[in-house]
Amino acid sequence: MSLPSLFVSHGSPMLALEDSPARRFLQDLGRNLPRPKAIVVISAHWETMGGVAVGLVQRPETLHDFGGFPEALYHISYPAPGAPQTALRAAILLEQAGFAVGREPSRGLDHGAWVPLSLMYPDADIPVAQVSLPHALTTAEYRRMGRALEKLREDEVLIIGSGSLTHNLSEFRGGPIAAPVPSWVSDFAQWMHGRLAERQFDRLLDYRNQAPFAVRNHPTEEHLLPLFVAMGAAGDAPIAESLHASYQYRVLAMDMIGFS
Repeated sequence: MSLPSLFVSHGSPMLALEDSPARRFLQDLGRNLPRPKAIVVISAHWETMGGVAVGLVQRPETLHDFGGFPEALYHISYPAPGAPQTALRAAILLEQAGFAVGREPSRGLDHGAWVPLSLMYPDADIPVAQVSLPHALTTAEYRRMGRALEKLREDEVLIIGSGSLTHNLSEFRGGPIAAPVPSWVSDFAQWMHGRLAERQFDRLLDYRNQAPFAVRNHPTEEHLLPLFVAMGAAGDAPIAESLHASYQYRVLAMDMIGFS
């Protein structure tokens, strides 16, 4: 059984506590997918210089890598076991594809990993490993990175790219979670959905130049780049399925996309 690969928008860490359409979707998603033997997460919140890194920790701690949130958020623990053998297999596949790969023996799970996983798999009983997002590659290289990881899916490993379809927190203006969405956010999201549906991969890889308001939605790219890894993990000609689309706090498009 080969699992799909996923791109999930994790939004604010408050996703772990606040009711929203995206939160409810993630709570259903884990129940609706075939149960994986292990999970590999590529998160926007673990960037590395000089190559890729894989996490080999046996019992990853829950990293509260954020500030200024309610105290309850800092008491959440996600005690999933690590998946060091899966991580080593990922390292070998990446090295065979020409990537420089480091081994990280102690890093825990950042909120880009544990927040969505705590909703998808609340029992924390599936082994989890993280693979880092190497800094300053091209979108094509991130896709190639995903291609290197594709064989993990044959071993019933769920590959998740965790980021956000839009992510400009400097434009955050406070207000309710369901505040009206500006057109510069929705126009970008709709363009991305159109290119995915039409399998226009070259245009997607060049989104920075072609998509409307690309730089405004992603002043820095790390929250969109996991999408290209997830896309690559589904092979040369993936089929993208929009699993969920909603918005939070005006500027966060909370899309979930499956690739098969």
